[in-house]
Amino acid sequence: MQRHRARRLHYDVRFEIDGVLVSWAVPRGPTLDPDVRRMAVHVEDHPLEYEDFEGVIPAGEYGGGDVIVWDRGTWEPYKGDDPAADVARGELHAELYGERLRGKFLLVRRGEGDGGKEQWLMLHKHDEHAVTGWDAEDHPTSVVSGRTNDEVKADPDRLWRSDLPASEASVALHPPVPPGPTDDELAALDDIRRDGTWEVFGRALRVTNLDKVLFPGREGEEPVTKRELVRYAARIAPVVLPYLRGRPLNMHRYPEGAGRKGFWHKQLPEHAPDWVPRWDNPEADPGETTTYLVVDEPAALVWAANFGALEWHAWTSLTADPHRPTYALVDIDPGTSTPWEDVLLLARLHRDAFAHLGVTAQPKLTGRRGIQVWVPIAVGPSFDETRAWVETLSRTVGAVVPDLVSWRWEVRERGGQARLDYTQNAINKTLVAPYSPRAAAGAPVSAPITWDELDEPWLRPDAFTVRTVLDRIAERGDPFRAVLARDQRLPRLR
Repeated sequence: MQRHRARRLHYDVRFEIDGVLVSWAVPRGPTLDPDVRRMAVHVEDHPLEYEDFEGVIPAGEYGGGDVIVWDRGTWEPYKGDDPAADVARGELHAELYGERLRGKFLLVRRGEGDGGKEQWLMLHKHDEHAVTGWDAEDHPTSVVSGRTNDEVKADPDRLWRSDLPASEASVALHPPVPPGPTDDELAALDDIRRDGTWEVFGRALRVTNLDKVLFPGREGEEPVTKRELVRYAARIAPVVLPYLRGRPLNMHRYPEGAGRKGFWHKQLPEHAPDWVPRWDNPEADPGETTTYLVVDEPAALVWAANFGALEWHAWTSLTADPHRPTYALVDIDPGTSTPWEDVLLLARLHRDAFAHLGVTAQPKLTGRRGIQVWVPIAVGPSFDETRAWVETLSRTVGAVVPDLVSWRWEVRERGGQARLDYTQNAINKTLVAPYSPRAAAGAPVSAPITWDELDEPWLRPDAFTVRTVLDRIAERGDPFRAVLARDQRLPRLR
């Protein structure tokens, strides 16, 4: 049984019958009081995989809201031996052996209500488990986690994607962090004085100038050295690898550190070790990049960091099909006069739009001044199609607050206003990867966030750095994992 806050609070009472969960929604919850009858609405059967789901169903999807496992246990019919036939006849006698609900219950059909749903009554028999005055609302916690619905909503562990097959629908939002370098490997990096060979992830990596300052410190903080960047790259690599694997990487290099002007480096240099994964672009014209780094293993990211790549920008398409993106991208790019509060407003409006459409999308801080939203999609639409879709969506959002947004291409023509940049949906145009550092003081990172965190007073675009984001992941997991589902199809926009 699940306590479910969708449009209205109700309790979902489910019995496993013939391989599915036969379900009733009980608005006021079941009771052990034999003198109280509860209305129960017979709803669609649910797959068995849903029985232990606790988390959030996205707004716009069927049953959107937060869910806890309010009770669980076994049951058996105590009259008749064919419960499916009993349900069809409109009378189910069930004895429950739950953690909260025990004893004999009766569900009986009373007729059809509004919307064609069957209206039933649920009641407890007069037996040794009956309790006068018993109210489900006096027991608001999960029997699995001990948390309330409010606590699960604030920090859900799982997301239920009703558009996916049942075996894949429960998406972990905080999966265990993959193992990074061992303590011995990290100690070995610390022992290298300036240059040397570091053995990590089964590779022997040449590391250089480890004590060079690459990021100036923020006020009251020490600067960030190359050693610290290389260490961060190794520790974050297992987390960020799913977002980089199979994609060409555009490296934004700052060999002299973030305090000096950087440059884009796309061509994998000839001196790169033979083991470094790469992709030869068969469509490269003369003078264009022919060979790209592809971070298919964690050591490749460490190599890039040592090469001076302070920022990591992966393509939104895969090498296997470079003209077909796997993400649609929204880039909320603040203007010179755009305060952070207006960036948050634009992000919240997009949040509402995605919820209305029933589209899964995930926000991410840029690490600079803006917010980006990634929308996972099934391979199929072209870049022209995703660009047109995002343009339609963002122009609709922008029309709500026209004084905040400019659609001019040139920065100097925008009057300091923000731009909702749909043009990033193009081949070889990239947005900074999740958890990539940014070339700024303190080494901020482009950190994924939850939609609810848009309302947190502490939120800033550079809220997390290479020194703090790993603690966040260890505590709360990676909230961006939902973008790895690649079977979402974009709905038609009018």
